Amino acid sequence: MDMKIELVALPVTDVDRAKAFYVDQVGFTDDHDYVLSPELRFVQLTPPGSACSIVLGTGITEMVPGSQKGVQMVIEDADAARAELRSRGVECSEVDEQDWGRFVYFADPDGNTWSLQQMPAAT
Repeated sequence: MDMKIELVALPVTDVDRAKAFYVDQVGFTDDHDYVLSPELRFVQLTPPGSACSIVLGTGITEMVPGSQKGVQMVIEDADAARAELRSRGVECSEVDEQDWGRFVYFADPDGNTWSLQQMPAAT
C-alpha cells in the first residue's frame, strides 16, 4: 500500500504575510486561496518540483503559530539554493556540511522552521 504525504499544515498568525513570504520570497506556487467562511480560509502552496504542498489559513490547524519545526525539502545544490533565497530577502543559515548532506536552514515570519538538504554524492 503506497502512502504519500500530500499536505503539511503550517500554523501562522497572518495568512497574507505568510503567503507573501512563501510565494514571493521562497518561490512556492500559489495553488489555491479560498475563503469558505469568516472562520475558514484555505491557502495551498507548493514548492517548485514537489508533490507535497503546505496549507495555511484560518481554521486550518490548532497548532500554535510558529510551532511547525524542521520541515525538510531535498534540493539539488545547497549553495545555489542559499544564494537564491538570500537574493529574495530570506534570512538563512550558512551551508551546514554533514556526512549525510549539505543543509541550509530558514524560518518563516512566525518561526516555523525549514531544512533544505542537498543529498551526499553517491559512493
